[in-house]
Amino acid sequence: MNADRDRMRAAVRARYASAATQFVETAQISDDGGCGPADCGSGAVHFDEAGFGRDFYSAAEQEQIPADAVAASLGCGNPLAVADLSIGDVVLDLGSGAGLDVLLSARRVGPTGKAYGLDMTDEMLALAQANTREAGATNVEFLKGAIEDIPLPAGSVDVVISNCVINLSADKPAVFAQTFRVLRPGGRFGVTDVVAEDHLTPQDRLERGSHIGCIAGALTSAEYRAGLAEAGFTGIEITATHEVAEGMHSAIVKAIKPR
Repeated sequence: MNADRDRMRAAVRARYASAATQFVETAQISDDGGCGPADCGSGAVHFDEAGFGRDFYSAAEQEQIPADAVAASLGCGNPLAVADLSIGDVVLDLGSGAGLDVLLSARRVGPTGKAYGLDMTDEMLALAQANTREAGATNVEFLKGAIEDIPLPAGSVDVVISNCVINLSADKPAVFAQTFRVLRPGGRFGVTDVVAEDHLTPQDRLERGSHIGCIAGALTSAEYRAGLAEAGFTGIEITATHEVAEGMHSAIVKAIKPR
């Protein structure tokens, strides 16, 4: 089991390292550190796939951030649309990629707040650091690490966001447990992710797309609820927004760590 998880993590790391490298080399990527199209495991990284990319961000949001951070977005939604960030909040983005959601969060929480980005890919972290320098953001910090083992103290974060990344994890219970650990009492979980309809089996999901394409590894809605509840979250809400494959939807997932 551990060997399978290691292989899966290595495949995900390689896929997003390739995406970052491709962006740097061509400056033509159009989609942030989350998902890509369902067939992206077939070789080259493809962008502008329906259901993924930068189109979930308003023109005003895109104008606030360096163009490279916007162009390198691979997400399946806009977690900031539901994250309810306030001045002074500490926010953590799981799988922060090129830094789009981190930089937008930093603007929302202001100089008294802080925005962390967590990513395991050196190439994406380098791209995010470059975008941060261009943005002149001073309340931003990027961390290298896995979302299953968050390198922050317990109770240190007000809000956890993520954009189409949790489905990529081979150990989602660890992700939920670690997220719960780093949140303060009353802290909020607000992410976008790919979620499968409850009738779809693991084989059904695999037939619709690869793991590194954000499809095969997606939880069903019932599995997502159960996983969050097992970690201790309450107030769980899952709202589908658009279909990314047959029976597979980008969804807004919200939950709260009880006070």
